[in-house]
Amino acid sequence: MTTPPPDHLRLTRVDTEDRVRIELDGDLDHYTADHLVNEATAQLSTRPGLRNLHLHCGGLGVIDSTGLSALLMINRRTAAVGVRLHLEDRPANLDRLLHLTGTLDHLTAPPTVGAAKRSTHEEEDTALRPTRPGAGT
Repeated sequence: MTTPPPDHLRLTRVDTEDRVRIELDGDLDHYTADHLVNEATAQLSTRPGLRNLHLHCGGLGVIDSTGLSALLMINRRTAAVGVRLHLEDRPANLDRLLHLTGTLDHLTAPPTVGAAKRSTHEEEDTALRPTRPGAGT
């Protein structure tokens, strides 16, 4: 088995004050997924004013399940700190993978702030309700 060269995935970063764009050129797979996750995580942790993280996927080649897992991890980390993830210029193979796995809307839909607030309030309401008749009296 041959190990791919270290430049199997090249990442080019373009920064502004509240936005980072990472251009992907190559394959996002078992060998390279950590490289992308580490770069995205570094940007999230060192840039408190960051509001948008753009992954430009125009140069993306092969993407496997580990690459998809990397995108989902980045999505979780961006959501946790209030940064919006954008997957731009997605090639057909990426869209097909996202569609087949049911993650297309999850990774590409705009955030629904109202839904998150409703779900939090619903959890609070449920926690305050008695579990059986007369339990709260």
